[in-house]
Amino acid sequence: MIRVLLILALLTPVFAAEANEGASSHHSKYAGQQGREIKSLSAEDIAELRRGGGWGLAKAAELNGVPGPIHLLEMKDKIDLDETQHSAINAIYQRMKSRAILHGERLIDLERHLESGFRNRSITDALLRDSLSAIADTKKELRYVHLAAHIETLKILTEKQVKTYNALRGYSKADPCASVPKGHNAEMWRRHNNCD
Repeated sequence: MIRVLLILALLTPVFAAEANEGASSHHSKYAGQQGREIKSLSAEDIAELRRGGGWGLAKAAELNGVPGPIHLLEMKDKIDLDETQHSAINAIYQRMKSRAILHGERLIDLERHLESGFRNRSITDALLRDSLSAIADTKKELRYVHLAAHIETLKILTEKQVKTYNALRGYSKADPCASVPKGHNAEMWRRHNNCD
């Protein structure tokens, strides 16, 4: 009997911990976001959309080495943009930004409308479909605006400027042919790295 009581005493904390773990495992990773004005958009998302920022929509271009206009303007001296290039890229950026702000504001309004439907319990299947369709179209246009600006910008740059941009942004691997590490035979190094 003492042995049974001892085993129960030892196992009681384990059972209690498992019970508590089961109760908290239903805790949502979204807890705390219910106070947002628009649940699907953070305050940072809204600020980014309102200023015409990229919101990560141009990664397909950016991470494949196709430069974005704002970053080129920020690094103009390091990329050696001439006045004609600078002027053209600035025009692309200004067009992109104004269009992005318009689509961003529309997206915020559409998300607010969807939010309202759920909050007021007035959402229907038809309203949901219409709302999601409008949101998808707006996101598509917003992404297009950003990606198209990258395409336009690429046409203005030299290959050297594109390589410099990607190196400055941290996207390029170091060129093994650019310098031979100390202690290596230069001829062998160049041959092994297909430099010639």
